[in-house]
Amino acid sequence: MHNELRGSFQYMKALNRSIILNQIRQEEPISRAELAKKTSLTPPTVSNIVKELIESGFVLESKQGQSSGGRKPTMLVINSKNFYVIGLDVGPKYLRVVLTDLNGTVMNSFKKLIPSSLSNEDLLTFLIQAIREVMDHYKNELSKIIGIGIGMHGIVDVDQGLSLYAPTLRLQNVPIKSSLEKEFTIPVKVENDARVLALGESWFYNDTGHKNMITINVGRGIGAGIVINGNPFYGNNFIAGEVGHMIIDSDGIQCSCGNYGCLQTLATGPAMANKAIKEISNGRSSLLQKMTLNNSHNITGKLIYEAAIKGDELSKEVLKGAGIALGIGLTNIIHILNPERIVIGGGVSNAGDFVLGSVKETIAKRALTMAAKKTDIVISKSGEYGTAVGAVALIINENFSSDTLHFDTMNM
Repeated sequence: MHNELRGSFQYMKALNRSIILNQIRQEEPISRAELAKKTSLTPPTVSNIVKELIESGFVLESKQGQSSGGRKPTMLVINSKNFYVIGLDVGPKYLRVVLTDLNGTVMNSFKKLIPSSLSNEDLLTFLIQAIREVMDHYKNELSKIIGIGIGMHGIVDVDQGLSLYAPTLRLQNVPIKSSLEKEFTIPVKVENDARVLALGESWFYNDTGHKNMITINVGRGIGAGIVINGNPFYGNNFIAGEVGHMIIDSDGIQCSCGNYGCLQTLATGPAMANKAIKEISNGRSSLLQKMTLNNSHNITGKLIYEAAIKGDELSKEVLKGAGIALGIGLTNIIHILNPERIVIGGGVSNAGDFVLGSVKETIAKRALTMAAKKTDIVISKSGEYGTAVGAVALIINENFSSDTLHFDTMNM
């Protein structure tokens, strides 16, 4: 019974600590009195936990705030510069690596081409070498690194940190978490790349404070990260968010998954390239012919965007068509999950208004209600390293979220 009571006490203490940490992170600088008011915790509870957080180095006392009649309150801020996190975005073509502080500020970044024909062991060695490379820049500050977050393309068992299936790399059951924790003896979290992009958007680029968001990662494939009440949603078998395999046209072309007319056969970079190549082979003239020296097999989604900027009508049509298909897919998502905001990221998002305009027009035509028609649809601001920064958010979320209780990872 004594152990049960002690366990309950520790649970509540950890829960309260995470609530306070997150409140400081969201509203810094903030006073102890304001923390108590906004968290509904008692002033003594807030004071005791803040004292521990200051002693651990996680929170700093900042300048004094405005007085409401008595002594000026001391303000609190997160000591973001005292802790680092490493984030990796794995594949399908490149490995991108960042080291950030707790605010997601990138202090070091680089990318490497992932070798072809990797074994599980080869991939793990490749990841370890990349992490060693970033750590070598911070040899005197290694104790500040509190974890490694990894966004892995394909299907991931989040509980075990296991890459169940990485289709482009043709790998299965890669024990990423266990291998890297054994190598570096710090916490490692592994997640699907679309979900970590979504988590990063929720933590670092969410200026409106939305709790329910979906981030669509549109590149060579299409995946979605679903964030509900500020936390990622996985589904029963970790495949929630595989929206690229939503069937849009049952009479369409065959997808790599075996079905016909999946969204990713219509709205990805390769899908757009295939559409443009088909139109040119049917006699359409296009700047793309000149840009590729009449070798249509060199057409890419990026090249189509560049041609559209130059006024190429075929390229603009292809981009609009991809936007319409994506708009149909997003309308289906709106009807099922009704999110506050949908963020479009990945390579195709670089096409900006060429795609976004037709996406919004399609949703406005097809969504059920006026409110649904006006769902906030935006292009991601996170850039090329957005998924790697999102992987950083995995570690931060593990320690700040009121739904997780892993503060021991920071020696607190």
